[in-house]
Amino acid sequence: MKIQRRFDFDPVFRVLTLSGGLVLVLVIGAIAFELWQGSKLSLEKFGWSFLWTETWDPVSQVFGAASTIYGTLVSTLIAMVLAVPMSLAVALFLVELAPPKAAAVVGTGIELLAAIPSIIYGMWGLFVFAPFMAEHVQPLLAHIPGPLFSGPPMGIGMLSAGFILALMILPFITSVTRDVFRMVPAVVKESAYGMGST
Repeated sequence: MKIQRRFDFDPVFRVLTLSGGLVLVLVIGAIAFELWQGSKLSLEKFGWSFLWTETWDPVSQVFGAASTIYGTLVSTLIAMVLAVPMSLAVALFLVELAPPKAAAVVGTGIELLAAIPSIIYGMWGLFVFAPFMAEHVQPLLAHIPGPLFSGPPMGIGMLSAGFILALMILPFITSVTRDVFRMVPAVVKESAYGMGST
């Protein structure tokens, strides 16, 4: 009888999950519709070339998003190149090498970094990190050819943005990687050691 009662709630659960899924689809559809409505004027005037046009001239009313998209992609790539190896190393240290007390302290510190709002990272980058880059780092990198290090040493650019983004995403990648490393069975680790892993 109790088993029958438990199964009586199954249709209610099914209706709740189905309605939750439909609400999610409706919200995503509403977001897509709002984005389309907001970008309709620019798409009518500039077409899809808005995405790969570099010109941004408010006087002549010609706008393009290519430079913004390029800057976003390059700074994201720099952040991933910096953050992923560092996060893997920190997670491996916390799981395999660090004493339990030290791992708890360092792990808590990394998780606290994830709680810092992005605006704080941005302000710190603008007022502390950018002057440091302008005075000490960019003059040394000015002799390297390429667009990444070109221009006057102002401290504001894709390299600085990449460093700040790397600092922002480091706690998230470290936490996920640490959890993945913890889930590896001891048998697999011992097998890896038996095959010559160090």
